[in-house]
Amino acid sequence: MAMGAADVIVFLTDVIEGVTATDEAVAQRLRRTDKPILLAVNKVDNDNRELAAAEFFGLGLNDTAFISAYHNYGVYDLLERIVELLPRRELEWTPPMELSLSIVGRTNVGKSMLTNAIIGEERSIVSPVAGTTRDALDTAVSYRDHEITLVDTAGIRRPGQVQRGIEKYSVLRAVNAVHRSDITLLITDATELATAQDAHIAGLSWDTNRGLIVVVNKWDLVNRNRFRMERVLHRVRERLHFMRYVPVCFTSALTGEGIEEMLDTALSLWQERQKRVPYRDLQYLLADAVSTHTPPSQRGNIRNRLRIRRVRQVAVNPPTFVFSVNDPKLLHFSYQRYLENQIRDRFGFDRTHLRLIFRPERAEKSSRSGIRNRAR
Repeated sequence: MAMGAADVIVFLTDVIEGVTATDEAVAQRLRRTDKPILLAVNKVDNDNRELAAAEFFGLGLNDTAFISAYHNYGVYDLLERIVELLPRRELEWTPPMELSLSIVGRTNVGKSMLTNAIIGEERSIVSPVAGTTRDALDTAVSYRDHEITLVDTAGIRRPGQVQRGIEKYSVLRAVNAVHRSDITLLITDATELATAQDAHIAGLSWDTNRGLIVVVNKWDLVNRNRFRMERVLHRVRERLHFMRYVPVCFTSALTGEGIEEMLDTALSLWQERQKRVPYRDLQYLLADAVSTHTPPSQRGNIRNRLRIRRVRQVAVNPPTFVFSVNDPKLLHFSYQRYLENQIRDRFGFDRTHLRLIFRPERAEKSSRSGIRNRAR
């Protein structure tokens, strides 16, 4: 009766007792159901019991979690897995409807004019907040059923060029605007291509894990052809080599060209940053990645090889993934980049910054580790 009404079935067993005849009988019955089944092996609170728990894989159930209810090991991940297996109801999770865009760049690249062009495209102004020409100016606009807050800022200068007083204050406000926005629009000048100062400003977005779009403004002032566009793109990629995935848009604040494409790109990037990857899919990716390219060992010593136990997504905006490993010091930067590329390619993270965190397995166990996913 209870099994028929359940959306997910958790089969709780005891590692100390081992696999019993009753366990085998229950498992055989569960395999005939069409319900999602989670096998939870309890009292796994040390390495020896973890090794002993391996015999439960013989029950032939796809998802197996090693937990200790007494010590609260693995319980959080078990609950997380249960939630993932629950059927989707009418209320699907959707990203928040409010997006904050900071508009930054060097002085005189057309930031304020671009803001005015966005507002002037027959979009409804919701709540303009007044400010001085040297201060940040927040304006809320409605675009494609989304509320977007635009943060227009004073030009960011190099630290050595910042003078005391109101100029210094305006630069601090611009930096603060990047911190409190979801996505940064880095406005550049098409007549000057990307400069070192543009790269410096892009670094602010990178350091704060914000989304970034490079906007090449004043596109109406150059001799536009395919060669010119490719040259600009090459220059941007060259300057921002550490952010190779950043989208680039071409606009003219004077004529309004490219404004809607820029906003559509911002919405698309924002939705990408809200994406969540199911736990099971991440384990499949990890297994494929490690089998295709085994982590290198240090000095050829197999004992000094990085071992990755599991990975889970813990946050969005930006998407953040925590890898449970034996020793983070064994991680080579090239292998971290390899794992990042695997996540990007598999799950469509084409244009957003990703955070990859590597924690020692012991630290993970002390909080909420323990779940193991084994698909057959």
